[in-house]
Amino acid sequence: MTKQFWNLIKLSPIVVAATFCTANAAFADEVNDEITNVAQLSEAQESNSIDQVTSVSQFSDVQPTDWAFQALQSLVERYGCIAGYPNSTYRGNRALTRYEFAAGLNACLDRVNELIATATADLVTKQDLATLQRLQEEFSAELATLRGRVDALEARTAELEANQFSTTTKLVGEAILNISQPFGDTRAVASGDPTQDLDANTVFDERVRLNLYSSFYGTDQLQIRLNAGNIISNAGVTGTNMTRLGYDVSNTTNAVFIDKVNYAFNFGDAVRVKVDATGGELYENVNTFNPDFASSGRGALSRYGRFSPIYRQGQGGAGVTVTFNPKGAISLSGAYLARTANDPTVNNGLFNGDSVIFGQLSFQPSKAFNIGLSYARTYQTDTVANNLFQGTGSAFANNPFGAGSRVESNNYGVQATFQFSPNIALSGWGGYATADAKTGVNAGTDADSWWWAGALALKDFGGEGNVLGVIFGQPPRITGGSIKDVAANVNLDDDTSYHLEGLYKFKVSDNLQITPGLLVIFNPEHNDANNTIYVGTLRTTFTF
Repeated sequence: MTKQFWNLIKLSPIVVAATFCTANAAFADEVNDEITNVAQLSEAQESNSIDQVTSVSQFSDVQPTDWAFQALQSLVERYGCIAGYPNSTYRGNRALTRYEFAAGLNACLDRVNELIATATADLVTKQDLATLQRLQEEFSAELATLRGRVDALEARTAELEANQFSTTTKLVGEAILNISQPFGDTRAVASGDPTQDLDANTVFDERVRLNLYSSFYGTDQLQIRLNAGNIISNAGVTGTNMTRLGYDVSNTTNAVFIDKVNYAFNFGDAVRVKVDATGGELYENVNTFNPDFASSGRGALSRYGRFSPIYRQGQGGAGVTVTFNPKGAISLSGAYLARTANDPTVNNGLFNGDSVIFGQLSFQPSKAFNIGLSYARTYQTDTVANNLFQGTGSAFANNPFGAGSRVESNNYGVQATFQFSPNIALSGWGGYATADAKTGVNAGTDADSWWWAGALALKDFGGEGNVLGVIFGQPPRITGGSIKDVAANVNLDDDTSYHLEGLYKFKVSDNLQITPGLLVIFNPEHNDANNTIYVGTLRTTFTF
């Protein structure tokens, strides 16, 4: 009978490992969902550790009402063959499903198999072999299903292992195909009356990014990103950066270059550190509180609509970001980025060139409500044209002091997200900055700026995964400061521009999204003499 039993039980122990493995922390929000199959078991645990359980009765949710339970309980207690959860529960007051029971049975089959293979078959009684055979017959359909899943998993794993180019690295790509058309009566001008027609053509362009993510011990990540594209900013024909798309590129020749290298790692669960060697972005290192629109490929269509300009300080730099208590309800982030850290010349380098010191306090008690308070102190040494808000807002707001000025600015921001229901989310931000000219003809003067915006996302609108979005706000605008006293000929932002954006993110599949939308800029460049400018856009995003 032992030989027959040996031939009978040929199920892989991978089933047990796959069934009772602990969940990744990314699935923590789903542990309260109803479990309907074995595959979901790995996503349903509270803990990242497994303890040995020697009695089925220790599983408080299992109802010992039939012979199968009692039989398996006896086998488990005799051979110690089920690994369970430390809190002795399967989450929820319910009995085991047949698939879960079959997985437990398979664990005992494997344990007895191991005893036989190690020549300790005398420890396995004929009565236990008969019980196992009866249980196996009772749950033959479920065991066959598990066997099929394991066979498919093994085949897929073998295929991946045979074709993978690295055991530590995975490739994640994104390709954007864009059709866009700015239109309106005239170009925007900073001051005076518009005199030039807005003469823009329809364009079809693209941007491609390939990310190489490597992990060497599980919780760390090395990112190397390759970037290429030919999307030319529409600011040249509209006369204002307020019409810029959120995914135009600095290199428009489709040349492939490495634009981002960074390494992130943990100090336990309390501290997360990210070191940027190049291409560092605050908006990628900290929470921007605009989850539905922050991505350049799957978020807002416009540059300003993605998030508050405070997160663009120090854009593209090198430095370090440290977050304390990153998974907690209250977290604190600090960062230092230097835009010309690789340049050894005067007024450049890691500490003497353009740089930002950033701090953010985040309060995230639940998905329903998140809020962040941010501060950035920025130093810019560009003696030709400073860019205080990195191409968002008016030209005057970005460079109020003119050429030859080194500028220090203090930026303050508040951002929040309100998740009213699973399908309705409201996010918004507001900010204030005061900038001081340290050199140049306007040395000793200052300029104050304000900005704000709100965004509404209707999720699963018209279909699962689709999002209807509306964004409205005021881009950065100079509202005061002593600059007006010493340069009467400089155009102050006496009027107000408004940013209105509507878009519909249509999910074709997990790897394809199509987003039509319209961007409307009222009083461009904060000048009510300028006519309204529109930008129609159709963005198609592939991820792979």
